[in-house]
Amino acid sequence: MDYLRIGLISKPHGIQGAIKVMPLTDNVERFNDLSDAFVETYGKYQPVKVTDVSVQPNVIYMNISTCQTREAAELLRNSYICVDREHAVVLPEGRYFVIDLVGCNVSTSSGEQLGKLVEVYETGANDVYRIHGKRKLAVPALKRLLKDVNISEKQITLDSDVFAEVVLYED
Repeated sequence: MDYLRIGLISKPHGIQGAIKVMPLTDNVERFNDLSDAFVETYGKYQPVKVTDVSVQPNVIYMNISTCQTREAAELLRNSYICVDREHAVVLPEGRYFVIDLVGCNVSTSSGEQLGKLVEVYETGANDVYRIHGKRKLAVPALKRLLKDVNISEKQITLDSDVFAEVVLYED
């Protein structure tokens, strides 16, 4: 089963087991309807019930069923709040989950094979894709650069002309 990370537990909040979560999603309002989730700790996923959600612009406060004390919440520091695919938000056309992009083969529209997308950095202005192939490189995830993204075939095609303008070689 695929799990999508939607938040990072940063620390306890209060003395009754509430947690402070840094959102990892563009849509923080999605937390308002969240009732079932998973806590990912060291690659293991524990189902939890979510209650008492307070959505702020850059932080979420919530209670989860496994935390009744501050000490229990402290043990979850740097763990992730996740949802399964069934409970993921529906993305608009042209938007993708990072988990679906990582591992895609990347080429240019002129046929040059660049390698695999290995990591996506979120920078605020736009994401940056790190690609490893014959060379290591990074490109911004610009709409004008992304000629085609085919998740089912794990293939991303970049516009050759735009690629030449924006590529940053790491080696």
